[in-house]
Order: sequence, then C-alpha cells, then structure tokens
Amino acid sequence: MMQRKPIQKYYYSVEGETEEWYLRWLEQLINDDSNSIFKVSIQSKIEKDPLKYAKKLNMISRTIVTHLCDYESNDTEHTTQFRGTLNSLKETSRQGKKIDYRLGYSNFTFELWITLHKADCNTSYNHRRQYLDPINRGFNEKFTELAQYKRESDFKRILRKISLSDVKDAVKRAKIIMQRNKQNGLVPHEYKGFHYYADNPSLTIGDSIESILKDCKLL
Repeated sequence: MMQRKPIQKYYYSVEGETEEWYLRWLEQLINDDSNSIFKVSIQSKIEKDPLKYAKKLNMISRTIVTHLCDYESNDTEHTTQFRGTLNSLKETSRQGKKIDYRLGYSNFTFELWITLHKADCNTSYNHRRQYLDPINRGFNEKFTELAQYKRESDFKRILRKISLSDVKDAVKRAKIIMQRNKQNGLVPHEYKGFHYYADNPSLTIGDSIESILKDCKLL
C-alpha cells in the first residue's frame, strides 16, 4: 500500500483572479508530480489589504503568508498605493498573530511572471498591454487585449500550457532579472523593512514559489 504524503500548507493574499487561478494550477502541478515529498495545499484569498486577511487567520504556530501585488508605476498615485500595501503588511506584525507576512511583488504587473515561464523578459515596458506580445509568442496565442487574456477560459488555457519545468524556468529567469538589476547598479528602495526596485522589470514573486518547490524537494 502506497504511503500517503504529508500535507504542507501555504498561504497567500492576492490582488486578483489571475493570481488565484495560477496558484491553484501550481498546486495541481506539484500534487501530480510523484517526486514531490509533500501534497501541497495552497490557500489563497483575493484581498488587496493584507491586514484584513491577517485578522481572519488563526495560526497555531508561526506561519509564512505571502502577499502578491503589483508595483504599477512610479506615478504618485501608484507609489502611494504600493506604500499603503507595505504599511498594511508591516501592521500585521503588530497584531499579535503568529504570522510572518512577506512581499511578493511584480514591477510592474503579474504578466511579467507569467511571461517568464516561457522566455526571458528583460525589456522595460511602459504599459502592461505590452506584455501581450511575449505572452502571445511564448504561449502561441493571439490576444489583442488584456481583458481577453484575463478572461477565465482564456487564462486557464494558458495555465494548461505551463508545466512544472516551466515554473522552475520562471524562478531561474526571475532570479537573473534581480541579479542583473544589482549588477547594473540599480538601488532598491526600502520602506517599512521591505525592499523593492522602482525600475521594471523586477519581481520577488518567484521567491515564494522557489521556497515551495524546495520544500517539496523539486528543486
């Protein structure tokens, strides 16, 4: 009789449906892989305010929670919004809960992370719709608008084209982007103890995904 794998739980708050759908697909990919030493349960909640999510969580032991969000631009409106998110993340540590809330950002959109599953993406873009070109090339699609790409049936078709090997490649490519930013002398911003680049492309979404894969002995 095959021994049942222990279940490892992971927690995320996310800004939108595409992030939530992606995490569900990642969970399925890992659980379908016989080489994983765990079954994973990736629990995600669409909630732009991480503090609201933290207040609903009751953990018995210290637990890492990751907030996935976009750094949309250097405009005052967007930087204020992003710093508001960091304020909320910082405030979670004062709630007396056993939560270690971490930041998984993408500059300037989650589409960067999706693109990295199929190709390098070192170009600095001015608008998120510009990611449609590398997404179309990488996934053999013909999207003309982001709304079409984000439609559930279309986005889930993209997900079905992502393998666990692609996820590993995305982690590697994300690390290369951040290493290149450092080598090019870009200075990360620091706010409330969180670090991020105001220059795109940059992202830390891959850090939490890498941790899951390492926990499962898939990296």
